[in-house]
Amino acid sequence: MTDAAREPTGVSAASAPSAAPAASAAEVMVVALARLLADREQVVNGAASFIPVAAILLARETHAPDLVWLASAVGLDARPRRLPDSTLEAPLWHRAAMHMPQLEDFWSYATNGRWLGTFCVRGAQIDRFGNANNSVIGDDPQRPRVRLPGSAGLGDMGSLGKRLLFWTTTHDRRTLVERVDFVTCAGWLGGGEERRRKGLAGGPEAVVTNLCTMDFEPRTKAMRLVSLHPGVGLDQVRDATGFDLLLPAGEIPTTPAPTAAELALIREKIDPDRVIDKEFPG
Repeated sequence: MTDAAREPTGVSAASAPSAAPAASAAEVMVVALARLLADREQVVNGAASFIPVAAILLARETHAPDLVWLASAVGLDARPRRLPDSTLEAPLWHRAAMHMPQLEDFWSYATNGRWLGTFCVRGAQIDRFGNANNSVIGDDPQRPRVRLPGSAGLGDMGSLGKRLLFWTTTHDRRTLVERVDFVTCAGWLGGGEERRRKGLAGGPEAVVTNLCTMDFEPRTKAMRLVSLHPGVGLDQVRDATGFDLLLPAGEIPTTPAPTAAELALIREKIDPDRVIDKEFPG
Protein backbone atom coordinates (compact mmCIF):
# COMPACT_ATOMS: atom_id res chain seq x y z
CA MET A 1 0.00 0.00 0.00
CA THR A 2 0.97 3.62 -0.11
CA ASP A 3 2.62 5.33 2.87
CA ALA A 4 -0.73 6.52 4.17
CA ALA A 5 -2.56 3.25 3.49
CA ARG A 6 -4.24 1.49 6.34
CA GLU A 7 -3.65 -2.16 7.03
CA PRO A 8 -6.28 -4.40 5.41
CA THR A 9 -9.01 -5.17 7.90
CA GLY A 10 -10.91 -8.35 8.56
CA VAL A 11 -9.54 -11.83 7.93
CA SER A 12 -5.89 -12.09 6.99
CA ALA A 13 -4.13 -14.88 5.11
CA ALA A 14 -2.67 -16.15 8.37
CA SER A 15 -5.87 -16.07 10.40
CA ALA A 16 -8.51 -16.99 7.80
CA PRO A 17 -10.63 -20.04 8.57
CA SER A 18 -10.59 -22.82 6.02
CA ALA A 19 -12.13 -21.61 2.79
CA ALA A 20 -15.29 -22.96 1.23
CA PRO A 21 -14.90 -24.48 -2.26
CA ALA A 22 -15.93 -23.06 -5.61
CA ALA A 23 -15.94 -19.33 -4.95
CA SER A 24 -16.58 -17.41 -8.16
CA ALA A 25 -14.37 -14.58 -9.40
CA ALA A 26 -17.11 -12.13 -8.40
CA GLU A 27 -17.22 -13.52 -4.87
CA VAL A 28 -13.43 -13.39 -4.53
CA MET A 29 -13.53 -9.74 -5.59
CA VAL A 30 -16.33 -8.89 -3.18
CA VAL A 31 -14.46 -10.41 -0.26
CA ALA A 32 -11.11 -8.86 -1.21
CA LEU A 33 -12.69 -5.42 -1.47
CA ALA A 34 -14.66 -5.87 1.76
CA ARG A 35 -11.48 -6.64 3.67
CA LEU A 36 -10.05 -3.28 2.63
CA LEU A 37 -12.86 -1.44 4.44
CA ALA A 38 -12.48 -0.48 8.10
CA ASP A 39 -15.05 -0.10 10.83
CA ARG A 40 -16.41 3.48 11.11
CA GLU A 41 -15.00 4.35 7.70
CA GLN A 42 -17.28 6.51 5.53
CA VAL A 43 -17.66 5.10 2.04
CA VAL A 44 -19.61 5.94 -1.12
CA ASN A 45 -20.21 3.60 -4.07
CA GLY A 46 -20.39 4.77 -7.65
CA ALA A 47 -22.78 4.10 -10.49
CA ALA A 48 -23.31 0.50 -11.64
CA SER A 49 -21.21 -0.78 -8.76
CA PHE A 50 -22.72 -4.07 -7.67
CA ILE A 51 -19.43 -5.54 -6.46
CA PRO A 52 -18.53 -2.56 -4.21
CA VAL A 53 -22.07 -2.49 -2.80
CA ALA A 54 -21.89 -6.21 -2.02
CA ALA A 55 -18.47 -5.64 -0.44
CA ILE A 56 -19.83 -2.83 1.74
CA LEU A 57 -22.75 -4.97 2.88
CA LEU A 58 -20.40 -7.89 3.59
CA ALA A 59 -18.01 -5.71 5.58
CA ARG A 60 -20.91 -4.50 7.75
CA GLU A 61 -22.02 -8.09 8.34
CA THR A 62 -18.55 -9.16 9.43
CA HIS A 63 -15.65 -7.01 10.68
CA ALA A 64 -17.05 -3.47 10.19
CA PRO A 65 -20.54 -3.25 11.72
CA ASP A 66 -20.28 0.52 12.12
CA LEU A 67 -19.10 1.22 8.59
CA VAL A 68 -20.90 4.37 7.39
CA TRP A 69 -22.27 3.99 3.88
CA LEU A 70 -23.85 6.68 1.73
CA ALA A 71 -25.52 4.54 -0.90
CA SER A 72 -24.98 6.12 -4.32
CA ALA A 73 -24.53 9.51 -2.61
CA VAL A 74 -28.20 9.50 -1.54
CA GLY A 75 -29.20 6.97 1.16
CA LEU A 76 -27.29 7.35 4.44
CA ASP A 77 -26.72 4.08 6.29
CA ALA A 78 -29.05 2.23 3.93
CA ARG A 79 -30.19 -1.31 4.78
CA PRO A 80 -31.43 -2.91 1.54
CA ARG A 81 -33.16 -6.26 1.87
CA ARG A 82 -30.85 -7.67 -0.79
CA LEU A 83 -28.71 -6.32 -3.62
CA PRO A 84 -31.22 -4.76 -6.09
CA ASP A 85 -31.03 -4.55 -9.88
CA SER A 86 -29.71 -0.99 -9.79
CA THR A 87 -27.21 0.79 -7.55
CA LEU A 88 -28.77 4.18 -8.36
CA GLU A 89 -32.43 3.64 -7.50
CA ALA A 90 -34.67 3.69 -4.44
CA PRO A 91 -34.55 -0.04 -3.49
CA LEU A 92 -30.87 0.41 -2.62
CA TRP A 93 -31.79 3.10 -0.08
CA HIS A 94 -34.25 0.92 1.85
CA ARG A 95 -34.38 1.79 5.57
CA ALA A 96 -31.84 4.59 5.14
CA ALA A 97 -31.43 6.85 8.17
CA MET A 98 -31.92 9.82 5.85
CA HIS A 99 -32.05 10.66 2.16
CA MET A 100 -29.52 13.23 1.03
CA PRO A 101 -30.52 15.19 -2.08
CA GLN A 102 -27.42 14.81 -4.19
CA LEU A 103 -27.27 18.21 -5.87
CA GLU A 104 -28.26 20.15 -2.75
CA ASP A 105 -26.45 18.33 0.07
CA PHE A 106 -24.01 15.67 -1.08
CA TRP A 107 -21.29 17.90 -2.46
CA SER A 108 -21.13 20.07 0.65
CA TYR A 109 -20.19 16.95 2.60
CA ALA A 110 -17.91 15.53 -0.10
CA THR A 111 -15.88 18.72 -0.41
CA ASN A 112 -15.45 19.77 3.22
CA GLY A 113 -12.51 17.46 3.94
CA ARG A 114 -14.01 15.82 7.03
CA TRP A 115 -16.65 13.45 5.69
CA LEU A 116 -17.06 10.74 3.08
CA GLY A 117 -13.40 9.84 2.85
CA THR A 118 -13.50 6.65 0.75
CA PHE A 119 -14.78 6.18 -2.79
CA CYS A 120 -15.00 3.04 -4.91
CA VAL A 121 -13.87 3.78 -8.47
CA ARG A 122 -14.08 1.87 -11.72
CA GLY A 123 -12.52 3.04 -14.97
CA ALA A 124 -12.83 1.96 -18.58
CA GLN A 125 -9.08 2.54 -18.52
CA ILE A 126 -6.80 2.52 -15.46
CA ASP A 127 -3.11 3.20 -15.92
CA ARG A 128 -0.02 2.15 -14.01
CA PHE A 129 -0.20 5.25 -11.79
CA GLY A 130 -3.88 4.87 -10.92
CA ASN A 131 -5.31 7.49 -13.25
CA ALA A 132 -8.74 6.47 -14.54
CA ASN A 133 -10.58 7.27 -17.76
CA ASN A 134 -14.35 7.16 -18.15
CA SER A 135 -14.58 9.95 -20.75
CA VAL A 136 -13.17 9.18 -24.21
CA ILE A 137 -11.01 6.64 -26.03
CA GLY A 138 -8.67 8.02 -28.67
CA ASP A 139 -5.92 10.57 -29.11
CA ASP A 140 -8.24 13.49 -29.88
CA PRO A 141 -10.83 14.20 -27.15
CA GLN A 142 -12.81 16.32 -29.61
CA ARG A 143 -13.09 13.41 -32.06
CA PRO A 144 -12.81 10.26 -29.95
CA ARG A 145 -13.04 6.73 -31.28
CA VAL A 146 -15.35 5.93 -28.35
CA ARG A 147 -17.28 8.31 -26.14
CA LEU A 148 -17.70 6.93 -22.62
CA PRO A 149 -20.32 7.84 -19.96
CA GLY A 150 -18.25 10.63 -18.39
CA SER A 151 -16.94 11.43 -14.95
CA ALA A 152 -20.08 11.21 -12.75
CA GLY A 153 -18.06 13.07 -10.14
CA LEU A 154 -14.79 11.15 -10.56
CA GLY A 155 -12.93 14.31 -11.47
CA ASP A 156 -13.87 15.69 -8.07
CA MET A 157 -13.22 12.47 -6.18
CA GLY A 158 -9.73 12.25 -7.62
CA SER A 159 -8.92 15.80 -6.53
CA LEU A 160 -10.48 16.17 -3.07
CA GLY A 161 -8.12 14.12 -0.92
CA LYS A 162 -10.20 10.95 -0.91
CA ARG A 163 -9.09 7.37 -0.37
CA LEU A 164 -9.73 5.72 -3.74
CA LEU A 165 -10.33 1.97 -4.05
CA PHE A 166 -10.28 0.88 -7.69
CA TRP A 167 -11.94 -2.24 -9.02
CA THR A 168 -12.57 -3.82 -12.40
CA THR A 169 -13.93 -7.15 -13.61
CA THR A 170 -12.02 -6.86 -16.90
CA HIS A 171 -8.33 -7.25 -16.14
CA ASP A 172 -7.01 -7.01 -19.68
CA ARG A 173 -4.79 -4.79 -21.82
CA ARG A 174 -7.71 -2.60 -22.86
CA THR A 175 -8.45 -1.73 -19.23
CA LEU A 176 -5.02 -1.84 -17.54
CA VAL A 177 -3.04 0.48 -19.80
CA GLU A 178 0.34 2.20 -19.72
CA ARG A 179 -1.31 5.63 -19.91
CA VAL A 180 -4.98 6.56 -20.04
CA ASP A 181 -6.24 8.44 -23.11
CA PHE A 182 -7.97 11.00 -20.88
CA VAL A 183 -7.60 11.63 -17.14
CA THR A 184 -11.15 11.57 -15.80
CA CYS A 185 -10.02 10.75 -12.26
CA ALA A 186 -6.57 11.84 -11.12
CA GLY A 187 -4.53 9.08 -9.56
CA TRP A 188 -0.83 9.51 -8.93
CA LEU A 189 -0.64 11.46 -12.23
CA GLY A 190 2.87 10.82 -13.61
CA GLY A 191 3.99 8.98 -10.48
CA GLY A 192 6.42 9.83 -7.73
CA GLU A 193 5.66 13.13 -6.00
CA GLU A 194 3.68 14.72 -8.86
CA ARG A 195 0.33 14.44 -7.11
CA ARG A 196 1.72 16.11 -3.98
CA ARG A 197 3.36 18.85 -6.04
CA LYS A 198 0.01 19.59 -7.67
CA GLY A 199 -1.44 20.15 -4.20
CA LEU A 200 -3.62 17.02 -4.21
CA ALA A 201 -4.02 14.94 -1.06
CA GLY A 202 -5.37 11.39 -0.84
CA GLY A 203 -5.16 9.16 -3.89
CA PRO A 204 -5.57 5.56 -5.01
CA GLU A 205 -4.60 2.84 -2.57
CA ALA A 206 -5.69 -0.48 -4.04
CA VAL A 207 -6.92 -2.12 -7.23
CA VAL A 208 -9.05 -5.27 -7.03
CA THR A 209 -9.60 -7.11 -10.31
CA ASN A 210 -10.93 -10.48 -11.40
CA LEU A 211 -7.34 -11.79 -11.40
CA CYS A 212 -5.51 -10.20 -8.49
CA THR A 213 -5.18 -7.45 -5.91
CA MET A 214 -2.69 -4.61 -6.43
CA ASP A 215 -1.49 -1.49 -4.66
CA PHE A 216 0.96 1.32 -5.47
CA GLU A 217 4.66 1.24 -4.61
CA PRO A 218 5.25 4.04 -2.07
CA ARG A 219 8.15 5.79 -3.83
CA THR A 220 7.32 5.55 -7.53
CA LYS A 221 3.54 5.20 -7.06
CA ALA A 222 3.54 2.58 -9.82
CA MET A 223 1.02 -0.24 -9.59
CA ARG A 224 2.33 -3.28 -7.75
CA LEU A 225 1.01 -6.81 -7.43
CA VAL A 226 -0.09 -7.72 -3.90
CA SER A 227 -1.65 -11.15 -4.36
CA LEU A 228 -2.92 -13.51 -7.02
CA HIS A 229 -6.49 -14.73 -6.73
CA PRO A 230 -6.91 -18.48 -6.20
CA GLY A 231 -6.17 -20.41 -9.41
CA VAL A 232 -4.55 -17.43 -11.19
CA GLY A 233 -0.90 -17.54 -12.27
CA LEU A 234 1.62 -14.73 -12.54
CA ASP A 235 2.04 -15.17 -16.30
CA GLN A 236 -1.72 -14.84 -16.74
CA VAL A 237 -1.68 -11.49 -14.93
CA ARG A 238 1.37 -10.24 -16.81
CA ASP A 239 -0.14 -11.17 -20.16
CA ALA A 240 -3.35 -9.33 -19.26
CA THR A 241 -1.65 -6.12 -18.08
CA GLY A 242 -0.67 -3.36 -20.51
CA PHE A 243 2.43 -2.30 -18.58
CA ASP A 244 5.24 -3.83 -16.53
CA LEU A 245 3.63 -4.57 -13.21
CA LEU A 246 5.86 -4.27 -10.16
CA LEU A 247 6.14 -7.43 -8.06
CA PRO A 248 6.34 -7.83 -4.29
CA ALA A 249 9.56 -9.01 -2.68
CA GLY A 250 9.74 -12.74 -2.21
CA GLU A 251 7.03 -15.27 -2.96
CA ILE A 252 3.78 -13.84 -4.33
CA PRO A 253 0.90 -14.50 -1.91
CA THR A 254 -2.44 -15.96 -2.89
CA THR A 255 -5.45 -13.78 -2.10
CA PRO A 256 -7.16 -15.35 0.93
CA ALA A 257 -10.17 -17.21 -0.43
CA PRO A 258 -13.66 -16.44 0.85
CA THR A 259 -14.61 -18.39 3.94
CA ALA A 260 -17.69 -20.55 4.16
CA ALA A 261 -19.33 -17.91 6.37
CA GLU A 262 -18.55 -15.11 3.90
CA LEU A 263 -19.90 -17.10 0.97
CA ALA A 264 -23.06 -17.95 2.88
CA LEU A 265 -23.65 -14.26 3.59
CA ILE A 266 -23.14 -13.32 -0.07
CA ARG A 267 -25.22 -16.14 -1.51
CA GLU A 268 -28.05 -16.30 1.00
CA LYS A 269 -28.46 -12.79 2.38
CA ILE A 270 -26.64 -10.08 0.42
CA ASP A 271 -27.06 -11.28 -3.18
CA PRO A 272 -29.25 -14.36 -3.57
CA ASP A 273 -30.26 -13.11 -7.03
CA ARG A 274 -26.61 -13.12 -8.22
CA VAL A 275 -26.68 -9.48 -9.28
CA ILE A 276 -22.88 -9.26 -8.90
CA ASP A 277 -22.52 -11.54 -11.91
CA LYS A 278 -23.86 -8.70 -14.09
CA GLU A 279 -20.48 -7.01 -13.73
CA PHE A 280 -18.83 -9.67 -15.88
CA PRO A 281 -18.99 -9.55 -19.69
CA GLY A 282 -20.76 -12.29 -21.55
